[in-house]
Amino acid sequence: MAKAKAHKPNKKAAAAERRARLEEMRRAEQARERRNRIITVTVSTVIVASLIGFGAYAINRANDKEEQNSAAAKKPVRGEKTWDAKKLGRDHVAKSVDYPMTPPVGGDHHQAWMTCDATVYEKAIPNENAVHSLEHGAVWVTYNDKAPAADVKKLGDKVSKTPYSLMSPVAKQRSPIMLSAWGHQLTVDSAADPRVKEFFSKYVQGPQTPEPGAACTGGVDSA
Repeated sequence: MAKAKAHKPNKKAAAAERRARLEEMRRAEQARERRNRIITVTVSTVIVASLIGFGAYAINRANDKEEQNSAAAKKPVRGEKTWDAKKLGRDHVAKSVDYPMTPPVGGDHHQAWMTCDATVYEKAIPNENAVHSLEHGAVWVTYNDKAPAADVKKLGDKVSKTPYSLMSPVAKQRSPIMLSAWGHQLTVDSAADPRVKEFFSKYVQGPQTPEPGAACTGGVDSA
């Protein structure tokens, strides 16, 4: 009985099959690369758009904040009294001046200023020298004998840490605690009143200053 011949694989067919598989793998790899590129581009576009959007938002917020700060800077402190700076004299005089308000917020004054480099005076000082300090952009904190000792200490601590400010007692002022700048004055009932900080922030070398940058050191340092 004759034996059946073993089937031999067709080499050409096998090679063609391998080429087809390789080609299919290449196409799959190319498809994956295209998908990855699309995903990368899409994600990058989203990120860039988000960054641009956030940047625009941040800029708008900054601009809004700047506008708010500018508007706040132009608003008076609640409850303050103001005088027309153009009507406040600025001549140097060698005599006492009869100021229309106590303590004074401006007007003719002595040629020497009171040292106002975070200076706390325990005794009364001459109005004429203190007004010159206001002309240089200082804030003058004053109090009478009705001011609580704790408030006097707290205000003294603030002044002693704030260049272009000074503090002294004024016996005849109408209220226990008052803050003055050139053309501006505020009365408060307590050193804890938030308007104290606001007044300092607004008027220490503020826009009301007739001589911005003028010295607060080297002046008269005692009555």
